[in-house]
Amino acid sequence: MHRAVCERLGPRTALRFKRHGVYRDLSWADYRRQADWAAMGLIELGVQTVDRIALLSENRSEWLITDHAILSAGAINVPLHAPLAASQVEYQVGHSEARGIVVSSQAQVDKVFEVLDSLPNLEFLISFDPIESPDTSIRTLSWQGLMHRGRQAGRMAVEEIRKREAALTGDDSATIIYTSGTTGNVKGVVLTHQNLITNAQETGKISFVEPDDILLSWLPYSHIYARTVDHYLTTWAGIVVVLAESTETLIDNLAEIQPTWLTAVPRFYEKVWASVERLPHDECQVQLRRIFGPRLKQLTSGGAPLPRHVCEAFFKTGIPLLEGYGLTETSPVISFNNIENHRIGSVGQAIPGVNVKIANDGEILTRGPHVMKEYWKHPEATAEVIVDGWLHTGDVGELDPDGFLTVTDRKKDLIVTSSGKNVAPAKTENLLTSDIYIDQAVAYGDGRQFISALIVPNFDTLKAKVSELNCSLGNIDGFIRTQSIVDFYEERINALMQTVSQPERVRKFLLLARPFHVENDELTSTLKVRRRHIITKYETHLAALYDDFRSPSTDVVPIDSEPN
Repeated sequence: MHRAVCERLGPRTALRFKRHGVYRDLSWADYRRQADWAAMGLIELGVQTVDRIALLSENRSEWLITDHAILSAGAINVPLHAPLAASQVEYQVGHSEARGIVVSSQAQVDKVFEVLDSLPNLEFLISFDPIESPDTSIRTLSWQGLMHRGRQAGRMAVEEIRKREAALTGDDSATIIYTSGTTGNVKGVVLTHQNLITNAQETGKISFVEPDDILLSWLPYSHIYARTVDHYLTTWAGIVVVLAESTETLIDNLAEIQPTWLTAVPRFYEKVWASVERLPHDECQVQLRRIFGPRLKQLTSGGAPLPRHVCEAFFKTGIPLLEGYGLTETSPVISFNNIENHRIGSVGQAIPGVNVKIANDGEILTRGPHVMKEYWKHPEATAEVIVDGWLHTGDVGELDPDGFLTVTDRKKDLIVTSSGKNVAPAKTENLLTSDIYIDQAVAYGDGRQFISALIVPNFDTLKAKVSELNCSLGNIDGFIRTQSIVDFYEERINALMQTVSQPERVRKFLLLARPFHVENDELTSTLKVRRRHIITKYETHLAALYDDFRSPSTDVVPIDSEPN
């Protein structure tokens, strides 16, 4: 697919990225040429078909070139999330039995060498940036050195690439992606060439992408969402991809590029909306358009649940915010809303070729060419989730008569109170974060008498309220304890809870003095809350909320008699 598109579009721009503060363009022809040089360089290093090659780097043009080079060599790309600790790199490189690793910088090199003694299969390391190698026990090359090897390889190497590409089938493994996991359980998801190409093509067909579209890309390519949509779908569509410099510069890059399309995770849209939601409607609309630019046609969201109130707010200001759903195990897209056919609050209809059904216990099942080949070296786990061709997603949801899918929660995350009532924490958390003074929330209460929550304030909006109350935040042991602030939040939370049944209501809460962070293992790489990890970390404090619990007085309907 990549070779055909590059030959067809030749001198047109494929990638745009900043170097030394200046945007540079890479044509489709040069994109393929550099991928071939890198592939030939890998073959010269002895890389064989089905060898695993790890890739540890932040987003950059070389990441995309390397991916195509690995695939053209017939090898399997094992992308690692750039923020991984050395011990995590050790596990994923070791478990995949990677023969080589490509890294971005000295910081990533240092992680590898810290655990090198535990990686006997690792034979070589290639770095995009100049590095100092602290160990001579492994062969190290520069990116320029690899490319030079490829350029000097000659016709035999070119013929070898074509031979390997021709031998590839849709059933051949293309990548092993280790899930970051909201539960901490890391597995290597094996996706095939068919998984990736069919998912990119079918998602592309409902995305209404046009030849002059420009996508601003910033989500990590080590995650399947950006890998399929920002990387492969855009190649299939032949549109320009502009690489953002970083998450910190994304707003500035939006202003510079003025893209027609942006893919992102809900956390980004929540933060943007929080920055403008207190403005009058007309001014809010102007500010959102200023942020995303006049050429924007659509925003798409995936990787985590999108709060309904955020989606509604964007649509009301004239900006389509389209939510989809998928898993690493499904390449990833299962369903997606699109501009011509969408339903707010749902994750859209299944994309063409994908089947979805709801099991008797409410679990979402899916079948089709998007379902992974297997978990790497874990046949028991594979057999557990793929039964008769249907992948058990672990998510609970509903299908309406028109085929629109709604995801209500993770199957294993459902809270069952001590009175036997089932409560979906995601629903409670989305309700809480709909308040302008609440940024993040985690519901708690499994086996308990009622629901409680960890609340992260929206510190930007809280600042004005603190000034109005003439008080301080009162950070004690990581929690905000100032009574006037606690009372203020209690009043707002109680008002929110009037819209749900008694068993679903948050009765007590803790106010955290800081947001959740990826660095603290509280968020996944896609900024999804790792609920169980957070609950484990704060469970002692949460349990203390129940110490003084008293049963409701006789003039109040007992919890046990409330409808679920």
